[in-house]
Amino acid sequence: MSLTPLATPLALAGFALALLYGLRLSRAEPSALRSAVKTGAVLALAGTGIALGAPGLVIAGLALGALGDYFLSRLGTGAFLAGMAAFAAGHLAYAAAFLGPGAVAFLPAFALLALAASTEVWLAPRTGDLRWPVRGYVVVITLMALAALTLPPGARPALLGALLFLASDLLLALDLFVVRREGVKRLLGPVLWAAYWGGQALILWGMLPGGPL
Repeated sequence: MSLTPLATPLALAGFALALLYGLRLSRAEPSALRSAVKTGAVLALAGTGIALGAPGLVIAGLALGALGDYFLSRLGTGAFLAGMAAFAAGHLAYAAAFLGPGAVAFLPAFALLALAASTEVWLAPRTGDLRWPVRGYVVVITLMALAALTLPPGARPALLGALLFLASDLLLALDLFVVRREGVKRLLGPVLWAAYWGGQALILWGMLPGGPL
């Protein structure tokens, strides 16, 4: 598939914003600039998807991710819960887009379910009043990852993207609820952002009509 004239600048803009956020703003204090860059990096991917004719559910997942990024870039429990809800809705959109007739291999599915169950040991006890929202989110992202296991071989980039998205959420959970050392937090920020944005980009790439470019 050839890129439309609009898709190229949108993709480049998203990549540039992602670099700026990862290298300079991921650990910065909340600000209008930080929110705009973080949100714009994924919103540009949604625009790229529209320009390239990506499935509507994938575009919805990207747009909801951008909305979640905006909320998570702001302060307060209300903003955090709104961001979590937006991302959960995005995961459900991705799950619906991914789900196919392929059989899910036992070992990968078991590993995902074991990972989800393990959060009851290392994550849930540390989440306080957010325990049930976090539990619900764990269920939703696990469903998304399980649905990605049914993707055909031609959509392998999307499977890798889904797994990177899952990894970024695990790193975010560590950052928010487990890790206390500021030096470790400074390292986690850029790494989880790279996994998250890269995962979103791979999901888009793998789900383009006709397969990856």
